[in-house]
Amino acid sequence: MQVAARIPQYQTNGFEFQPLPVLVLTSVALLVIGMVMISSASMDVAAATMGNSYHYVVRQVIFAMLGCLAALVAVNIPISWWERSGWLLLGVGLFVLVLVLTPLGRTVNGSTRWIPVFFFNVQVSEVAKLCLIAYLSGYVVRRREALLNDWSGFFRPLIVLGLAVGLLMIEPDFGASVVLSAAAAGVIFLSGVRLTRFLPLIGLMVVAGTVLVVSAPYRLKRVVSYLDPWKDQFDSGYQLTQSLIAFGRGEWTGVGLGNSVQKLFFLPEAHTDFIFAIIAEEFGLIGALIVVGLFTALVVSGFVIGRRAERSGMPFGACFSYGISMLVGLQAAINMCVTTGLLPTKGLTLPLVSYGGSSLLVTCVGLGIIARVEMERLDREKMAADKPARKVKGGAVYD
Repeated sequence: MQVAARIPQYQTNGFEFQPLPVLVLTSVALLVIGMVMISSASMDVAAATMGNSYHYVVRQVIFAMLGCLAALVAVNIPISWWERSGWLLLGVGLFVLVLVLTPLGRTVNGSTRWIPVFFFNVQVSEVAKLCLIAYLSGYVVRRREALLNDWSGFFRPLIVLGLAVGLLMIEPDFGASVVLSAAAAGVIFLSGVRLTRFLPLIGLMVVAGTVLVVSAPYRLKRVVSYLDPWKDQFDSGYQLTQSLIAFGRGEWTGVGLGNSVQKLFFLPEAHTDFIFAIIAEEFGLIGALIVVGLFTALVVSGFVIGRRAERSGMPFGACFSYGISMLVGLQAAINMCVTTGLLPTKGLTLPLVSYGGSSLLVTCVGLGIIARVEMERLDREKMAADKPARKVKGGAVYD
């Protein structure tokens, strides 16, 4: 796998960027920001709908603790296990996407995306995305020559991806389909595939996306309202206009923690999909830019870890790090673009920040995997540095 030319260096004047501490610190910072903002954004809604102001806060704290535990477990799983288990993980990913379409699936707001497990609901798309990226990373390493030189080798993983996207669209979950497709395409591109090979695929995706939007009235309505939300601000454009009002009220420094007006039943899903708007309202442009900066640092650190793993002879770890980083970065970027009106409304959470157990747990597992890649790389370098030089004297070898 040759990706060195496509990923920039991060070393200047003898200072070497340390990605692992940055990955951990930014993850913890975003997790803390998420719990604080969920506390602010959800209390009034929770009191009115659940009879307990702390309902969502308590659950998110539990999810955060479970997420940290899941990250610790992931850190202690060798990367070789993920590589060997590619087919198993593919099976798990497709199985849960099928399982949610059975009577076990739970439907909320017209979408069947969850399976009840004990005291919370599992969003199967989150599990499937990680499993499919793991399988694809293994395929890129095993079949690199066929991927680069043979059209059949290029299209085989796309067939698997198309099957997964098809199952996601049945739920329907258009946002997860976009994130998974873009991350998968990124992993394939970074493996060295020429950009010209993607042109037919890009054309096909544009046509398919257009058909999907036109064929579903609610999707078409979202696109129309996105182009001019103020035209129908009390119907199809309501959520976006309320989000934009939140940004406008925040100005530079915000109205202060807990002082948001939009969270008071004006902005739907204020503690989930649109929590970034509440952050902007309460902490202003400065607070919003801090969150953007934290996500940027997190994703960059993931890419740097992948780059260094590739240079150290760990191609699978490199691909997996790239894929997970793109899953987190793309989902965060889409969520923030939706809340600011740069993209049509989609049901995507802000990783580590929005309320939701499935997204938080899977994201923590993914970050734990990236950390494991870096730890294994450092171990390799340490072993190589500690290996005594071998000297040859008089035909004999001495350590």
